[in-house]
Amino acid sequence: MNQGYFLCRGLTKVRGEMSLSILSYNLKRVFNILGVEAMLAGLAAKRTVNE
Repeated sequence: MNQGYFLCRGLTKVRGEMSLSILSYNLKRVFNILGVEAMLAGLAAKRTVNE
């Protein structure tokens, strides 16, 4: 996340940019902890439950 500054101007745009930055950071952590295969298997299981 080590951005230092925002590329957008305005509070709502900065919030959106920060949200995307945090989401990508968390996804990167999940992939490193669980691995890609386990993550995809979990998403597939969640998808079948919702259908």
